Amino acid sequence: MTKGNAISNNEELSLDQREDLIKVLKARFEKNINRHKGLEWDNIQAKLEVNTEKLWSLYEMERTGGEPDVVGYDQEKDEYIFYDCSVESPKGRRSVCYDHEALESRKNHKPENSAINMASAMGIELLTEDQYRELQQLGNFDMKTSSWVQTPSAIRQLGGALFCDCRFDHVFLYHNGAESYYAARGFRGSLRV
Repeated sequence: MTKGNAISNNEELSLDQREDLIKVLKARFEKNINRHKGLEWDNIQAKLEVNTEKLWSLYEMERTGGEPDVVGYDQEKDEYIFYDCSVESPKGRRSVCYDHEALESRKNHKPENSAINMASAMGIELLTEDQYRELQQLGNFDMKTSSWVQTPSAIRQLGGALFCDCRFDHVFLYHNGAESYYAARGFRGSLRV
């Protein structure tokens, strides 16, 4: 799958794009069995094929460097859970502040976008702190970068936002002004299918 291929704003993939994406997702699934022990690809593919809007979101996760993969299954809701599993924070989603309010508050040197705006446009949600910690149980992620995570409203109302990374074999949770942005900070998303 070519990461640079843009799609139209109608949020619909062509048949070739859907087939290419499913091949990429299947290969990643098979290569990283430790992330989804006990799950069968055929069941996941069947869900993907009837949820084309979710395929579009996965395409956007892939296109922006997230390398989405299945990390769980919610039996009660009959949903597969995908997280961005790129080793570092997705390249196509870095140098963004936390949310639209933070973006608008910057007077100079505004970033191009915010994590919340991008996630919403992609149809995904930022990982929570707990989800981020779950992800770290599946491998080593964000050893050189960091990722914005969902921030409680009480913190956000005071101007802050939260992000995480993994250093010294530990997950660290930090705070920053929500309007800040860095070349090494992006965000990771989750999607249920």
